[in-house]
Parts: sequence; C-alpha cells; structure tokens
Amino acid sequence: MKFFKVAAVLALPFMLLTVGTLVKADERGSAAEAKAMLEKAVAAVKADPAAALAEFVADAKAKDGPFFQKDLYVFCGGPDGNFTAHPSLVGKSMKNLLDKATPPKAVGEEFYKVAAAGGGEVSYSWPLPGGVEPQKKVSIVAPAGDQVCAVGYYP
Repeated sequence: MKFFKVAAVLALPFMLLTVGTLVKADERGSAAEAKAMLEKAVAAVKADPAAALAEFVADAKAKDGPFFQKDLYVFCGGPDGNFTAHPSLVGKSMKNLLDKATPPKAVGEEFYKVAAAGGGEVSYSWPLPGGVEPQKKVSIVAPAGDQVCAVGYYP
C-alpha cells in the first residue's frame, strides 16, 4: 500500500504537467487557422495597406481581434526590410531576424525569399508566447503588395 502512495505522489507532478500542456495546446492555433488568417490579411493589405497594417498592430497590442487569435497573429515587413506589423518589433529589421536555434538561422531573409517566390512555409525555432525555450514554429508567408506578411503557428 505504501508503494502505491509513493508512486501516486511521484506521478502527480507529471500528470499535472501533462494536463497543463494539453490545455496550452488547445490555446494554440492550427495550420489551417494560420492560413485563413493570412489570406484575410493579404486581402486587407491589398485593399488598404495603411489601414490593414494599423489594424494588425492594434489587434496584436490588444491581444484580440480578427488578426490576433489564440497564439496566431499577422506580422509584416516592408520593402526596406523592417517590420511594419508585429506585436513588439515594428520598426526593427525583419530581414535580419535570426531564429533562436544554435547556430541561429537567418529566418528573416528566408521570409523575403519565400515571399518573392510567391509564398510558402518557413520553419524555424522560436519560444512559445511567454516561454524561453525554442520550439519548432512554422510561418506561412505571402507577398501582399509591397509587404511580406506571415502568420506563424507551433505544430
């Protein structure tokens, strides 16, 4: 009987960690949701670039809105290589962005290359929101007028 009590006490933290991970996974956006958000974002940029970029930033700051759902958000970079929409990097270089892998990958350059080829996916290492450990992240990238826009998700 004592063995089962000790086993239960030792197993409890792992069970709670697993349940916590499952809850967090439910809060993550899917590839399909990321793609749908990006398609809406590209249409918005093509219709009115300034208004769209302002809405992307406003939604990211509010952490709510059509362009910020779960852990998905739109980010864009302009022809000068700088972020024009992002929760915290507007005005900083998107083109020179490095991921969090060892050694770091020039992910910003890859965003621009993929967009120039018509769009696609870029895989890289980035921490979960609020986290520090790099995780696999995939961003779906598309050209939108003179902008390079993307929405990333954690598979």
